[in-house]
Amino acid sequence: MEPTKEISTLLYQIGGLKMVDFLKLLIEKYPEQVTFSSSFSYEDQVVTHEILSNQLPIKIFTLDTGRLFPETYSVWSSTNAMYNTGVKAYYPNQELLHDFVSSKGPNSFYESVDNRKQCCFIRKVEPLKRALAGNAIWITGLRAEHSPDRQDLPMIEWDESNNIIKYHPILHWSTAEVKQYISDHHIPYNPLHDKGFVSIGCAPCTRAIRPGEDFRAGRWWWEDADKKECGLHIHEPAASGQG
Repeated sequence: MEPTKEISTLLYQIGGLKMVDFLKLLIEKYPEQVTFSSSFSYEDQVVTHEILSNQLPIKIFTLDTGRLFPETYSVWSSTNAMYNTGVKAYYPNQELLHDFVSSKGPNSFYESVDNRKQCCFIRKVEPLKRALAGNAIWITGLRAEHSPDRQDLPMIEWDESNNIIKYHPILHWSTAEVKQYISDHHIPYNPLHDKGFVSIGCAPCTRAIRPGEDFRAGRWWWEDADKKECGLHIHEPAASGQG
């Protein structure tokens, strides 16, 4: 059940606070129940820096699908080294993945939307549920600029599928602001961003975008635009106006 009152309170409290101060408030309200998911994107590196440079007790995890770019693993290693930390990885269920690849093939996600969504579920959605279990707050690096569906998204919302409150601290940051922050703080970032990659996921499913293309055009480029969702962030319209 959606904790409407709690979310309203948090939305009120966030007003005027810097990201680090609101993170501290969340830690105080939900000790040991605040977690952040990173894909080592520009956006996620900003949030990671805020957490680790301020030594905040927030768990950071990533989803290692087994098909990430080499550059993603490199920035993961650089991040661990810079902050003397160890980002925890969650991996696909071995039996589910074995059965899927054995029955449909390693690149079957190109053959149909159903196959691709099943692959995303096994490699990302199911591991995410394990990573979020037992937590009250899920911090993300979502930005409104990356999708028309996020233009009216609140900074704090209820995720019904994972039964958790989500906080999007840089939702309204521009790309220029993100890049400037990365530069100012000398934060390691994925070099694929310099080659036209905006949203970076699994290597077989991601390409650089062309001039004038939508931000998400590089993900699952062989599919219709209205089908480009992996299941990690689903925003359903609701009576409360969230979604």
